[in-house]
Amino acid sequence: MTDFKITARNVQVHYGTNHAIKDVNVDIADKTVTAFIGPSGCGKSTFLRCINRMNDTIDVCKVSGTITLDGEDIYDPRVDPVQLRAKVGMVFQKPNPFPKSIHDNVAYGPRIHGLARNRADMDEIVERALRRAAIWDEVKDRLSEPGTGLSGGQQQRLCIARAIATEPEVLLMDEPCSALDPIATAQVEELIDELRRSYSVVIVTHSMQQAARVSQNTAFFHLGSLVEFGETGQIFTNPVDPRTESYISGRIG
Repeated sequence: MTDFKITARNVQVHYGTNHAIKDVNVDIADKTVTAFIGPSGCGKSTFLRCINRMNDTIDVCKVSGTITLDGEDIYDPRVDPVQLRAKVGMVFQKPNPFPKSIHDNVAYGPRIHGLARNRADMDEIVERALRRAAIWDEVKDRLSEPGTGLSGGQQQRLCIARAIATEPEVLLMDEPCSALDPIATAQVEELIDELRRSYSVVIVTHSMQQAARVSQNTAFFHLGSLVEFGETGQIFTNPVDPRTESYISGRIG
């Protein structure tokens, strides 16, 4: 029996009267990339946001069912969502660096969570995160310049550095390449492959080619339901459910 990093059981999400996610059950392994694919509005991003309780910030949103991280229920009232988000980092669709220096963008999380004893400690954390995000060599001589001055692909890698600076265990990525050009996309994909050695990575993507390139496991969502989940190669070449086959061959979506 593999110990799964994340398990979801009977997860339902309602936005007011809209039943956005219906009865999702999934097990996500550690040190792998799991891709969520499916047409727009099928619930993949909504479900992704359940994993670090981002939906808590939406008043009309109600999440039920169970999601565990290392066996602990993340919706237990004793769980502090701020601490949870230090463990479960998130990278969004559009690069969103803070209007601060490159250094302070990365130092932000570690500072909030008290991870550095002094300036030298902090500099070390910042350098390690930027190296892991494969952007250190490009920015090491301009750490005091604003993060917003970087190119789109660099900004996204800076946001990845910011997300991993708190040493999370899980990294959620919501269409991290959709605003990037092909070269920047290739760099981020290469980085994702590197990051799975250290983290459990969950990526929402519109691009089936991207899911096929970067993930080991794929979940196909349709109309708020998880239709099929399995090893990526199998999902793409030999799906069990006809809806998966229709989506992959371009008949729906």
